[in-house]
Parts: sequence; structure tokens; C-alpha cells
Amino acid sequence: MQASIPVFIISIICVAVTAAPQMSDIQLERTLADRGTMQRHIKCALSEGPCDPVGIRLRTLAPLVLRGSCPQCSTQETHQIRRTLAFVQRNYPWEWAKIVRQYG
Repeated sequence: MQASIPVFIISIICVAVTAAPQMSDIQLERTLADRGTMQRHIKCALSEGPCDPVGIRLRTLAPLVLRGSCPQCSTQETHQIRRTLAFVQRNYPWEWAKIVRQYG
């Protein structure tokens, strides 16, 4: 259960705002590879920094994603959320632990 709670929070990193075009898989990979961008998104998720429109939108979707029922999320977004979750768990273990403590 602890792993599914942060899914909602980590999803902040990768789902596009409804009014904006969806994030492509290539854009997601670029975001994951950019340490500065990832740190900003993680700080947003932890309420330690400002959020961009993607973060704001995903805070709205968070409860839905957490329950595994996000009618607003496309199949691509669901895949990207899972991809991002795995990436953060592997590459940002300290931040991941903070997310689990905060939302777990």
C-alpha cells in the first residue's frame, strides 16, 4: 500500500495539463534525465517549492490516481505515471522516502 500512495504524488511529475498537449514519451524521458527539473517537481510534490501548471493539475487528479480510477487520465498518462514512479524509487531514494512519509 505504501507504494501506491506515492503514485499519486509522483504522477505530478509526468501528466500534462488538460489545456496543454499531452507530454510525449520523449518529453518524459528528457524530464527524467534532467536532474534540476526532477528536483523542482519533487519539491512541488512535497510542498517544498512552487508548482507549475502540471503540478497544480495533478494535485487535483491525485486522489483519483491513488484510487486507481482516473477517468481524466489516458492510457499513455497511466503508463508515464508508472514509469516515473519506478524512476523516482530507483534514482531519488531519499526524496522517495520523504514522499512515503508525507503521504503514506
